[in-house]
Amino acid sequence: MKNQQASVPRKEVEIVYGLYSKGKIEEAIKQIKILNEKYPNQPLLFNLIGACYKEIGQLDGSVKMFNIAVSLKPNYAEAYFNLATVLNDLEQKDESVKNYKKAIAIQPNYSDAHNNLGNVLLGLGQIDAAIESLEWAVAYKHDFAEAYNNLGNAFNDYGNSDKAIENYQKAITYNPHYEKAFFNLALVFKDLGRKEDFIINIKKALNLNPNWGHAYYHLSRIKKYKKNDPQIKEMIQALESENISSIDLIGLNFALSKVYEDLEKHDKQFKYLNEANSLRKKELNYSIEKDQNLFSTIKKAFKSLPETLDIPKSKSNSKRPIFIVGMPRSGTSLVHQILDSHSSVKGVGELNHINNIVFPLLKAHREETKNCFSKNDLLSLRKQYLQSPPIADLNEMIFVDKMPLNFRHLGFILSSFPEAKIIHMKRNPIATCWSIYKYEFRGNAYSFDQKDIANYYGLYINLMEFWKKLFPKKILDVCYEDLTISQELETKKILKYCELDWEVNCLDFHTNNSAVKTTSSMQVRQKMYQGSSEAWRKYEPYLKPLIKGLS
Repeated sequence: MKNQQASVPRKEVEIVYGLYSKGKIEEAIKQIKILNEKYPNQPLLFNLIGACYKEIGQLDGSVKMFNIAVSLKPNYAEAYFNLATVLNDLEQKDESVKNYKKAIAIQPNYSDAHNNLGNVLLGLGQIDAAIESLEWAVAYKHDFAEAYNNLGNAFNDYGNSDKAIENYQKAITYNPHYEKAFFNLALVFKDLGRKEDFIINIKKALNLNPNWGHAYYHLSRIKKYKKNDPQIKEMIQALESENISSIDLIGLNFALSKVYEDLEKHDKQFKYLNEANSLRKKELNYSIEKDQNLFSTIKKAFKSLPETLDIPKSKSNSKRPIFIVGMPRSGTSLVHQILDSHSSVKGVGELNHINNIVFPLLKAHREETKNCFSKNDLLSLRKQYLQSPPIADLNEMIFVDKMPLNFRHLGFILSSFPEAKIIHMKRNPIATCWSIYKYEFRGNAYSFDQKDIANYYGLYINLMEFWKKLFPKKILDVCYEDLTISQELETKKILKYCELDWEVNCLDFHTNNSAVKTTSSMQVRQKMYQGSSEAWRKYEPYLKPLIKGLS
């Protein structure tokens, strides 16, 4: 809360501020209500009580108070800012954006509003607009460490690792104790395969926050633990500390499961692994019925095939996408790096664009009970996707989107992009599902329970069969195990299908320095190796629910 001139006596207002700053929110509310009777219709008092309601979690009441404040004083920038913040907490993102913009229109140099607006826009996937807002934030406040950190996040999402690193480092320059900036900087170095730089910065983050479970988790994916490593004791102590957040609790359990995997103490490994997954599933309140309903909706939407767009093959100014789909941990990152090593191709990593565009279409289809999607629907999808960052700014005409879960939307993709190439990665089912359970895939709600993973795998197989019948000869199946055994032969098959000339660089994918924002970011820096699909066998006694579900 910030002070503001008002007809309420300053001394009375300072009493409220004192109570608020000491966390005595209920007392502050009582005092404001007394003042409201003595000094009715004062915007400041409604702004203050709105802030108090926010602190005690009464968000609807908070919105009501801020709305009264701005109705009484339409040029009240701080009240619009506070209203926008609460609307964002209520997941009313579009309304939040509107109110941050109102605050900025009244007070153009409102750096906090520019920063927060940039963050909301980033969450909405509007990366260009987010970068613009965050650049205004640091323009008005040159030492704004938080805004530099957020700008780093925006550039990282945009695919510009160099600019991301530059802004994280500026954040650290202005705030040498900024643990989030060290953490985010570490993750960029991890994506780039710069192992030593990753370790240096993740350790700096942990020095600033010794209980940071999620930082331990990321470090554990890189590190090989040995007996008596002092970090093991540190993690156990952190796990037992009070007031630890759920995300850190989950991260620590995942990290300790990796510790005991390295030490080959499998009982302890699965004790921590099962606890981590159980905590995350409970946090999400996930049920497999959610995905069963989604997959059913998708199939119903394509009961009758929409008219495929007619895109002339000779259209030279059109970018051509290659989509790599399948389950996570099936080899999608490996094939992405192989294709990205080709001189005519740019890999753009895992983009959520198709998912973000398709879900409103599915919702409208369900509500309007249409028979199929219109040509305008498909044209809109195509246009939005190709104009999204980083695709719109690519120099290369052929690019690779390796979002595995795009397998759900192949009907939309093949109808909107008839020229697209679809590579479907297949791997040993148990190896795939075990690897999903072993790692923390925060965005995949099904991945925290062995039975759920097995059931989801069944939904995936069924949907892929549906797409192959609907679009015969349009999807190339690539077997991960075959690729590791016959690298050159399988690579040539992939390039031929993608209508790309043979280049020997594609065999040296491990030397590719492009960022890889997946769990496999370090693995794809190694030469092709075999045998990973058999690693699950030594854990077979612990994987009975998964094995039973898959069989």
